[in-house]
Amino acid sequence: MSEEFNMSMRKFLKQVGVTSQQEIERIARDADLSQQSSLSVKVVLTADGTDLNHVVEGKIALD
Repeated sequence: MSEEFNMSMRKFLKQVGVTSQQEIERIARDADLSQQSSLSVKVVLTADGTDLNHVVEGKIALD
């Protein structure tokens, strides 16, 4: 892969990571999650024009 491809991918993944963290922090702060010890999360990655469908699931501790 080219250096341009690698840099473009890193930029995209950084944007995904930063904005996802901001949204998770927002929902943890604004929603009434007091009865929950964790937050189940899922990310689905697709790419137009391809059969890419990558799913990542996990739990984030709230305590």
